[in-house]
Amino acid sequence: MARRWTNDLTLADATPEAAFWNRRQIMAGLAGSGLAAALGTSVQAEEALDPNTWEEVTNYCNFYEFGTGKGDPSAYADRMTTRPWSVTIDGLVDRPGDYSFEQILGEMTLEERIYRFRCVEAWSMVVPWQGFELADLLNMAGVQGGAKYVSFETLYRPSEMPGTAYKVLDWPYREGLRLDEAMHPLTMMATGIFGKPLPNQNGAPLRLVVPWKYGFKSIKSVVRVTLTDQEPPTSWNMANRREYGFYSNVNPDVSHPRWSQASERRIGGGLFAKRQPTLMFNGYGKEVASLYEGMDLARHF
Repeated sequence: MARRWTNDLTLADATPEAAFWNRRQIMAGLAGSGLAAALGTSVQAEEALDPNTWEEVTNYCNFYEFGTGKGDPSAYADRMTTRPWSVTIDGLVDRPGDYSFEQILGEMTLEERIYRFRCVEAWSMVVPWQGFELADLLNMAGVQGGAKYVSFETLYRPSEMPGTAYKVLDWPYREGLRLDEAMHPLTMMATGIFGKPLPNQNGAPLRLVVPWKYGFKSIKSVVRVTLTDQEPPTSWNMANRREYGFYSNVNPDVSHPRWSQASERRIGGGLFAKRQPTLMFNGYGKEVASLYEGMDLARHF
């Protein structure tokens, strides 16, 4: 499968975890590999942030299937069985079927790559993801000409997910992207962090990462991917259409009905950490703004 993003990093290039969060080492390594030039303003946006730790990344999570508290996923997600694992790919594809996790990785003709993306909700952190482009997975199944959207579903297994006993959302968790968003080279399927397999609470064994959108768009523990010609329903949009739009792009100029999104609080800085301005498209405007040319982003929020 052709590579669309000129990133030469592989797992062998990952800095050891103990040294990973040395800012000078990160930037020197990126410059030497050419990744800094490929990411452009994205790296500059990340460079302005202090790095996060393994403990912060894995212990401050949203995964409502295990509870609504930020610590609930790390406390209860070890109940989730992640082997064996398969993903159903169906809808407008040439080769529908159930693909095992091992089969998916075996079909990839390139090494898993290292990405370092910012994740933003009302708070933000920097996470060193590894994985592959979602486009590789979709091309593996063969995207048909009529496809316009991609929908996703999370595992729904009440016996292992205590949070599903509560109707916080209409389970299973569902998300979706427009096809051009899904095929963008920054849209990835993550399989690990810090050079290690994904912990359960972070969406093991396979999760979506869309770095210019709010965190809830990056659906965890994916078991179904469907290509469709209709905009798919998404969990938060179904729960409250007024507050959660389909696109959910990071946009400081569009406030949530109950709070401003013009600033964000950095995880790791303490309860009274100074808020900082939220960047349009989470700092990835150079890469993704063209996807939304001509759209009213206050209406298509």
